[in-house]
Amino acid sequence: MHIDTLIKSRWIIPVEPHSRVYENHAIAIHGGKIVGILPSAQALAEFSPENVEEMPGHALLPGLVNTHTHAAMSLLRGNADDLPLMEWLEKHIWPLERRFAGEAFVRDGTDLALAEMLRGGVTCFNDMYFFPDVTARQVIQSGMRATVGMILVDFPTAWAGSVDEYLTKGLALYDSLRNEPLVHAAFAPHAPYTVSDEPLTRMRILAEELDCPIHMHLHETADEVRQGRLSHGMRPLKRLAQLDLLGPRFIAVHMTQLDREEIEHYAQFGGSIVHCPESNLKLASGFCPVAKLLDAGINVALGTDGPASNNDLDMLGEMKTAALLGKAVAGDARAVPAATALRMATLNGAKALGLDQEIGSLEVGKSADIVALDLSDIETQPLYDPISDIVYAASRHQVSDVWVAGRRLLNKRELTTLDRDDIVSRALAWRERLNSTNLV
Repeated sequence: MHIDTLIKSRWIIPVEPHSRVYENHAIAIHGGKIVGILPSAQALAEFSPENVEEMPGHALLPGLVNTHTHAAMSLLRGNADDLPLMEWLEKHIWPLERRFAGEAFVRDGTDLALAEMLRGGVTCFNDMYFFPDVTARQVIQSGMRATVGMILVDFPTAWAGSVDEYLTKGLALYDSLRNEPLVHAAFAPHAPYTVSDEPLTRMRILAEELDCPIHMHLHETADEVRQGRLSHGMRPLKRLAQLDLLGPRFIAVHMTQLDREEIEHYAQFGGSIVHCPESNLKLASGFCPVAKLLDAGINVALGTDGPASNNDLDMLGEMKTAALLGKAVAGDARAVPAATALRMATLNGAKALGLDQEIGSLEVGKSADIVALDLSDIETQPLYDPISDIVYAASRHQVSDVWVAGRRLLNKRELTTLDRDDIVSRALAWRERLNSTNLV
């Protein structure tokens, strides 16, 4: 059988089946899809590839899924560090966004984020930010995969001036992406404290009609929960349940403030939770009870959050932090093992976005979204278990190559669809503009 590409590798980690590792195997790719995973010698006998990639010291794994980002905020990386969430937002981030968050800011910040994520093995991300149409355009040009948020808040921003305008623009974005194979839209109400009941109800009806995900910050801090009880007489999760928002399409981000009953209740709705361990640690927001969520059968994915609160988009680092923190919070060294952390960063993220039939694992028939990690470096020697090495020892600098739908977007650490020097130049220009700003 004639095919486009055959990638021969020392290890293939498909994620599904769970914990499986194939040694000295190859992945056959044709028309952007995986058409075979089999021993290398057998693959050469069965397939006639146009191109053969030899990767004798590499592991191949599914493209990483960053299930919660604010990509354009890469231009705010390091601008206001070491502050609690609401002070960080109200005194620094929101004033800067009011002044600068226009189309050019989102374009340049998104390009910077795309380049960083690709170089870290991320092939798909779920974004929440202003001007999602601009984000979508940049993603399409790069060849990456994304779900972009139809943002919703009660107050005017540079993107929209009213709830009606947020919803109208969001639906226009959704329609514009109907025929895009790699970019989709999700409703993105910011948080319970920024969106009131009536807009949430209108959005829920639209989400049901379109069978569209809902992506929302929820129970991020103890103060958010306290304010929710003061404003609505109940905890935010209960309020959203009463508004009938919770269900299999719902993606709750952070969830650091949960009691046992809430975990059980959320599990019954079948929604997903996105754990952002490094952002939660940096902002001292709290600890997501990952082991308890997994034990309850909840789909837990991983996200970096925005580069302004992390301060990177490094999903390999996020996996390690999630595994280590999960053990500490549970008081159990067996909690969140390496294979589970890897699944959270791949297949669980795909499931949260409704894309698990297409991406998230290396299986015949799925899209060829593939990452190659060079594990021959001294930092990952001696190697006993490649999954363990990837989660606990490897770094994103060992990502050598990335394919999305069979298209090579990173070739031996070099971006193929993005201009690195131009992206860096634009980022430095924004640094000068923001450094000259006086918010006092």
